[in-house]
Amino acid sequence: MRPTGRSAAEVELEDFSSLGENKAKMPADFDKGAYPEPPRQTPVVDKQTALPNPAVILSKLFYYSVDLPVTTFRDAVDSIRSSNKAVYYHQKFRRVPDLADCQHGDYLCYYEAEMQWRRDYKVDQEIVKVVQERMRACQQREGPSYHQNCAQEIQQFNQTTNNFQSRYGDLGAYATGRKCLMKQKERMMAPQAQSA
Repeated sequence: MRPTGRSAAEVELEDFSSLGENKAKMPADFDKGAYPEPPRQTPVVDKQTALPNPAVILSKLFYYSVDLPVTTFRDAVDSIRSSNKAVYYHQKFRRVPDLADCQHGDYLCYYEAEMQWRRDYKVDQEIVKVVQERMRACQQREGPSYHQNCAQEIQQFNQTTNNFQSRYGDLGAYATGRKCLMKQKERMMAPQAQSA
């Protein structure tokens, strides 16, 4: 029962303090066999054999034969590169006349036009790859609704591939500038033949 005139908090405080007095206290000299103290430092590994550990030997062999020389070489190369910073530029080729503009028998002009055609072919291939990567990234980003949200990228990809196909399609594995020029001439002559 609670005595009158005191608050509930005072009564609870008194009950809590009396509970602590009734509890048994831990003796100062406890049983050290039942509760051993933890070791104060890491124990020394007790070797069972006189042979060295093969894992340690292999790790040291790898470190000194592979890791250390490679790291040293890399540090030396990095220090040389940091002192000699080279600036790289893209090589710019001047435009040369097309095969149709070359004089008959001018083999140097033929060669230059062929090399320019090959460079243009590689550039056009990379343009198609970049446009295709943009379209695929949009498809990946938009998910199932890519038909709506990626309409511009899909249209650009279709236009780019159609242009590439009309210029370089059906040339075969050994495509040259001369074959491409002949294909363009045939394509230009086809509407004239149909109209006649």
